[in-house]
Amino acid sequence: MHHLVSCVVIALALSLSAGSVYADVEEKLKSAIASDSRSDAEKARDANRKPLETLKFFGLEEDMRVLELLPGGGWYTKILAPTLAEKGQLLVAIGTQSVAAQIEAGTLSDVEVLDVDMSSFSRPEGSRRFGISELTLDTKDIDLVLTFRNLHNLTEETRNILNREVFRVLKSGGLYGVIDHTRRHMQSDNSENWRRMDPVQAIKEIEAAGFEFVDYSDLHYRYDDELVYEVGRRSVSGNTDRFTLLFRKP
Repeated sequence: MHHLVSCVVIALALSLSAGSVYADVEEKLKSAIASDSRSDAEKARDANRKPLETLKFFGLEEDMRVLELLPGGGWYTKILAPTLAEKGQLLVAIGTQSVAAQIEAGTLSDVEVLDVDMSSFSRPEGSRRFGISELTLDTKDIDLVLTFRNLHNLTEETRNILNREVFRVLKSGGLYGVIDHTRRHMQSDNSENWRRMDPVQAIKEIEAAGFEFVDYSDLHYRYDDELVYEVGRRSVSGNTDRFTLLFRKP
């Protein structure tokens, strides 16, 4: 009986500790999301993109080493950087021009930009997507890699190269979180859907790099997106259906 009571006490203590850890990162995320460093236009997208819930689903913790790929204008970077600044680290790689400019201007801090050789990066003739023949990310022991609405811009070969490199730089047990615009399963390319991706194909490609599929979320499911129109069209822009997938390196 005494042993049973001790086990219950330990389990309760661990549960409370885990809750406290998440409460800490949640407060930091809320503070970053509300920060004046984010523009009104950026904040206007919060209701659709749900950054707090999304990063919670991806398992973000404040002491993680996080790598964001293809950060674009830095929408997520501005939330991740202050959240990780005290106990963790944020790195960004590929397509970092805007983020680097903001760092140089002093409007963004606590971000390390990885120098990536992009000499083989190009758009093959007749293709809408970008390709790369080799890729090396100069880092290791990453806890979490994230990329938001980017895989559709890359050729299948390039996605495979990228996924294998993500697998390499992650530590064992590390996580890989992916979001992209949803395409109908098995639908071939056309002028309206090329910036969408088949989630089943994404899962197959990422698993082929060695990852285990962990979970999916319906956070960005949009029932009124018919998966027919180009994601930039007024009828769906800002309201596209997006798949949200989480993987783990064994």
